[in-house]
Amino acid sequence: MTKNELARELAEELELPRRQVVEIIETILARITDVLKSGDKVQLAPFGLFRIRDRAARMARNPMTGEPVKVPAKRVMKFVPGKALKEAVASKGGARRATAAKKTARPAAKKSTAKKSTAKKATAKKAPARKATAKKAAPARKKARR
Repeated sequence: MTKNELARELAEELELPRRQVVEIIETILARITDVLKSGDKVQLAPFGLFRIRDRAARMARNPMTGEPVKVPAKRVMKFVPGKALKEAVASKGGARRATAAKKTARPAAKKSTAKKSTAKKATAKKAPARKATAKKAAPARKKARR
């Protein structure tokens, strides 16, 4: 869901002009951003908690070369969902929809794999024909040069 979709739905539900709802949403997001910039936390009781964490500098490894790389310290935002949000997302209805989506996605993946293997076989059949044509053309050139 995008910000505009949210604003449209809220405007219909609250019977307010969409522009006014957009301004309210933008003001809320700007205020949350300002509070997080200052280092404070934003706690929305049933929804969750937004907070800033400071990560210390550390040494990591480059996976390609294996040599050590210094990762600088930085500030990161962390969201901790509230109990009500966790329960709503983990409800049986949500799990059923996710399972149904996975089941429909699996056969589609198998079909696309089958198409790729068929395409490889067709390419393999054409390759020898090209080589045979090239071999026949080569002796003809030699005769022309003599």
